[in-house]
This record gives sequence, structure tokens and C-alpha cells, in this order.
Amino acid sequence: MTETHFRTMQVLKWVALLLALLAAIGSLDTQTRVEAAALCSGKDRASLLSFKAAILRDTTGTLLSWTGRDCCSDWEGVTCQPSTGRVSSLILQARAEDDESFMKGILSPSLANLQSLEVLVVSGMKRIGGPIPDNLSRLSGLSQLVLEFNSLDGTVPPGLGHLASLQTLSLNGNRLTGQIPPSLGNLRSLLQLNLARNSLSGQIPATLLSSMQRMQFLDLSFNLFSGSVPEFSGGPFGNLTNVDFSNNQFSGQIPNSILSLSSISSLSLGDNRLSGGIPDRISSLKSLSQLQLSGNRLSGQIPASISMLQNLWYLNLSRNELSGPLPMSLGQGIPSLSTIDLSHNNLSLGSVPEWIRNRELYDVRLAGCSLSGRLPIFTKPDSLATVDLSENSLTDGASSFFANLASLSEVRLRNNQLNFDVSKIPLPYNLRILDLRSNRLVGQLSAILNNRTGSSLEIIDVSSNQLSGRIPEISRGATSLKVLNIAGNRISGKIPSSISNLGKLQRLDVSRNRISGTIPPSLGGLANLQWLDVSLNAISGRIPASFLGLAHLQHANFRANRLCGQIPQGRPFNIFRPVAYAHNLCLCGKPLPPCPRNHR
Repeated sequence: MTETHFRTMQVLKWVALLLALLAAIGSLDTQTRVEAAALCSGKDRASLLSFKAAILRDTTGTLLSWTGRDCCSDWEGVTCQPSTGRVSSLILQARAEDDESFMKGILSPSLANLQSLEVLVVSGMKRIGGPIPDNLSRLSGLSQLVLEFNSLDGTVPPGLGHLASLQTLSLNGNRLTGQIPPSLGNLRSLLQLNLARNSLSGQIPATLLSSMQRMQFLDLSFNLFSGSVPEFSGGPFGNLTNVDFSNNQFSGQIPNSILSLSSISSLSLGDNRLSGGIPDRISSLKSLSQLQLSGNRLSGQIPASISMLQNLWYLNLSRNELSGPLPMSLGQGIPSLSTIDLSHNNLSLGSVPEWIRNRELYDVRLAGCSLSGRLPIFTKPDSLATVDLSENSLTDGASSFFANLASLSEVRLRNNQLNFDVSKIPLPYNLRILDLRSNRLVGQLSAILNNRTGSSLEIIDVSSNQLSGRIPEISRGATSLKVLNIAGNRISGKIPSSISNLGKLQRLDVSRNRISGTIPPSLGGLANLQWLDVSLNAISGRIPASFLGLAHLQHANFRANRLCGQIPQGRPFNIFRPVAYAHNLCLCGKPLPPCPRNHR
């Protein structure tokens, strides 16, 4: 081996040793950092365990992971500061629409001991009740407090106004009462305030909005607030994009200060008691994309200035006292318009305006607008998903109306004077809601209720017409239907057992027809059924005992048939009012008199 080769080998060995040493140091450093990040404050762990102890039941499974000493890396929903091991974030969320996912208990005051907490979210737990702990005001570093969709009661703690760093405060969807504490006006850093869906009342404190210039999102909807719509004084509120005061008891006129919110994109004042006219200055809201003023007492004409709102795509002025004529400028303006609802005002349109028929719209609602004659033809129907022309005096044109609307998802034509054979109408393939109640329709029910429509339709209401034929057999694939109302027609024959294949059915009304035979016991398998009406037919036999399995049933009516035997003796059948069983042959048992032995 040459000296050069020997030196080369030595260098390579030293390099290998150096790399191994560096790797070991790196591994040790990584392990040290992991261990440091995993440190968990004993005080914070104890506070979290106190919170867990106040939760009597947890179907989310989240708290199952809260075992052992390492709350920073092993406990679901908990995040810590890597350098200190103090809890900085607690996020516990469940899906609000999932009834089986919840926590039952209270919010433990021990949460206030998490002194480094920046984010506290307990959302969608449904059964966490009791008051919001007053001592949460000690969490001086808190930037987000979200306690949505629980069952919290009591008042909004005034001490929350001391959380100077708070940027998001959401108490949406609880059972809170009382007034908004004026101290919330001290939250100058607040970007989002959501107190919707509670039972809060009284007037909005004048101080609430005067100092919240950074606010971006404000939702006070679905409460019991009264008085005037709060003024936006001390502006300019240049960041405010969403304001929702709907579903309260606000009165008076739309305040001028709202018309100075230059950045607002969504304004909802619907379902209050507002009066006066829609201000001409509405056109100053250049960024407005959604305007919801329905369900008030607004009067006068719709201002032509609305046509100047270039970004407006949603316009709902329904259920007011607005009068015509409609401004001509609407035909050339509002270029972004996609959804329009002018229903139930004092408008006498006669026919659907040409500018509506010729637009590419998504949702058109003109119920109760004194329309007459033929159903309209929309010239750009490809995007149209919803049409509501109910409670007018329309008479014909159904065939061309439906043939032109292949993309239709929802159609409501109830309470007109339409006269056509349903078997000759091409229903759109993806139709979800069909409401033809109270017209003069004829033809076979099977043209509307069949295996094809049963797989897409969720609501069928053809009650109070002149339809005939039988209730058709239902295949197992017809799984979408939730509401079937065929009351007040000329339907005959039996109720087929296969109707139990409608597994999502919540409401079934076959009353006021000519139906005979017996009630199939298979209907007891409709686990979601809430409403059942078979009254005023010629149905015989017994009320099946299997109906005791209808756990969600809230209303049932068996009146005026030929039923006999014992009423199922269990809730709710034995506590319904006796009138629900009146005028039958020989029904007995609670709530009616006891059965003779031979009728049990």
C-alpha cells in the first residue's frame, strides 16, 4: 500500500467518523427538541382534567385520548407552546348536523387557569350547558373564543370585554338570554362578532359599534333584539363586509349610517319590523353582492338606484308592502344578478317581466305577484335551478314550461289555476322539489311518483287536485323522498307495502282520497316518519302494532275510516287526542275507552 493511498484511507475514516458524530449530535438535538416540545405544564394538565371531569358524556371520543402525562402531543385538540409546554390552543369540534356526536356537561371554570391560552374553541357539542364562566376574562392573551352550537345559558359575561387581544368572539347557537353587555364595545381588536341564534334581547348598546372600526363580520341574527337598527357611528368601518341583523324585532327605518358602509358585501335585515321605503342611497353600497330585506313592512316603490349595484347577485325583497311598477332601469342594470325574490308584496305584475325571462338566472321567486295567463318561457334556462310562481292565477303552458327547464331542481306552482294532465308533462330528471298543490291537475299519480322520480325527488306535494289511479309500487332504489303529500285527490286502491322502501320519508299524507284495504305493517319500518295522515278514506282492519316502532312520530290522524281493534298502547299513540281516531268502526284503548276482550 503506497503512502498516498494510506493517507487517503485515513482521511476517509476521519470523514466517516465526523459524519457519524454529526449524525449522532443531530439525532440527540432532534430528540432533545422533541422532548422539550413534549413538556406539559402540570398546572395546565390539571386544568384540562378538571374540564374533562365536568363532561359527563362524550360521544365524539375526543376525550378518550386525554390520558397520560403528555398533554401536549397525545391529547386530541390540545396544542402547546414548544418552548414552555403551556397550552396555547384548545379546539374541540363536532359536526353540528350530526345528532349522535356531542358532549354533555358544563364548561369548567378551570379553563381560566390556562394562562397562555390564545385559542379556545368548543363547537357543535350540543349538550354542553350551564353558563359561560365569568373568569374566562382572565385569559388576557386570548385571540379567539368560539363557543358555538352548544346549550350554554345565562347571560353574556361582561368580563369578556376585558379581553383586549380578542379578534373573534362567536357564541352562536346557544340559549343565552339578557342584553349585550356594553363592555363588549371595549374590544377594539375584534374582527368577528357572532351572537346569532340565541334569545338575547333589548336594544343594542350604542357603545358596541362605535369603537369597532376593525370589524369585518357582524352577526346578531335570530335573537329578540328590539328598538332601532344600531347606528354605525364613529366609522369609517372600512373593513366591514358582512352585517346580519335578520330575524329580530328591530323597528323604524333603515338607518342612513348603514348606507355609508362602503366595503359591505352582504347586508341582511330580513324578518324584522322595519318600515318606510328602501333608501335611494342604497346605490352607494358599491361592493354589495347580497341584499336581504324580506319579511318587513317596507313600502313604496323599489328604487331605480338598485340597478346601479354592479356586484349584486342576490336580491330578496319578499314579504313586504312594496308596490309597482318595477323600475325600467332594472332591465339594463344589476348585471351580476343571479337570484331574485319579489314574492308577496303589493306588486301587480300581470306577467313575468321580460328582463327576468331573458336573463341567465339561477333562482326566480315571484309568488303572490298577481301573475296570470300562461306559465313563462325563460330564454336562458340552462342555469335556472329554482322557480317559485305560487299563489298567482296562472292557467296553462305547463308542457312547454317544463320541457324548457331541464336543469330545474325546485319548482313551486301551488295555488294557481293550472289545468293539465300530469302524465303529459316531462319532469326534469334532477328535480328535487315538486309543489303543485291546489291546482286542477288530472292524470295518474304514477306519472309523478315512480321509480325514476323516487330516486331524485325529495318533496312531492300534489295535494288538492284531481289525480286518480293507485299509489304505485316503490322499488328499493327510491330512497330520496322525504315528503309525500297526495291528500285531497281521487286516489284509490291500497297503500302498497313497498312504500316502506322510502327509508327517508318524514311526512306521509294520503288523507281525503278513496283508499281502501288495510294499513300495511311494513310502514312501521319508516324510522324517520314524523307525520302520518290517512284520514277520510275507506281503510279497514287494525292500526298495526309495528307502528310503536315509529320513534320520531309527532302527528298521526286515522279519523273517518273503517278501522277496528285496539289502538297501539304506547307513546305517542295512546296520548294523541281522541279526535285522531274518531268516526271509525270500533277502535278502542287509550285515548279512547277500553277495549272489550274480543277486540284486543
